[in-house]
Amino acid sequence: MSALSAYDVILSPVITEKSSAASEFNQVIFKVRRDATKPEIKAAIELLFKVTVLSVNTLTRKGKTKNFRGIKGKQQDVKRAIVKLAEGDKIDVTTRI
Repeated sequence: MSALSAYDVILSPVITEKSSAASEFNQVIFKVRRDATKPEIKAAIELLFKVTVLSVNTLTRKGKTKNFRGIKGKQQDVKRAIVKLAEGDKIDVTTRI
């Protein structure tokens, strides 16, 4: 996997209170492409950040239906990856991507 294709898989880090709490357990949460697989996500994280990934868990949040000025619309589905890192490895998501 090249660095360019790795950046296509990993879209952005997720910075929320819940993801900050997960960092205490050596986990980092990323927004990824909807068709990305766990092995692709693992390879991309290891290539971009030079860390060892122990596991990858994914979840897909289905898009919500919203009304805007009387017009119905639907938000896009969002896929997130929870990446568990090896002991001693760390990713600072505020400066690396």
